[in-house]
Amino acid sequence: MPRPKNIVILISGSGSNMAAIVQAVQQQGWQQQFGAAVAAVISNRPGAPGLRLAQALGVATHLLDHHAFETREAFDAALMQLIDSHQPALVVLAGFMRILTPAFVAHYAGRLINIHPSLLPAFTGLNTHQRAIDAGCTQAGCTVHQVTAELDHGPILAQAAVPVLPEDTADTLAARVLVEEHRLYPQAVRGWLQSQV
Repeated sequence: MPRPKNIVILISGSGSNMAAIVQAVQQQGWQQQFGAAVAAVISNRPGAPGLRLAQALGVATHLLDHHAFETREAFDAALMQLIDSHQPALVVLAGFMRILTPAFVAHYAGRLINIHPSLLPAFTGLNTHQRAIDAGCTQAGCTVHQVTAELDHGPILAQAAVPVLPEDTADTLAARVLVEEHRLYPQAVRGWLQSQV
């Protein structure tokens, strides 16, 4: 039997992208096809709605509150230990609102991916939707990429674009992009798994 391809998903908030991936795993039979399963969902924020959502989907959850640690390095070391207890083939950032230390990124090099709500390399960082509107962009979107030490700069795995409409606000544009995120992220994770077969 090939070694199971455990996926660990990190969240900070609602967990909607996490749920899209878990549902794809369950509904598309990834266990049978790739030996893949979501082994755990971990949040750094107490009360993150995504923890309850993951539990409702039958996934093990952990809370590791970053406020309990004096330094970013100490938190990342504890997070690595928790993730590694699940022997992950892939670590997925799904709305995980922490800048990760170089040591953490290096530890998971090649098996750490993120989704960003812009068409990278445009608009790295925060407030992407308002920045796209302010810049007069006719298209916005989302990008799944490998995580490297430089924020939002890793190799691109997949992208999806949406039009920016004349009447758009940051909120309406964000809602349209989020629909694409929920479609694209499971596809990109599946593609990564297929590339490992």
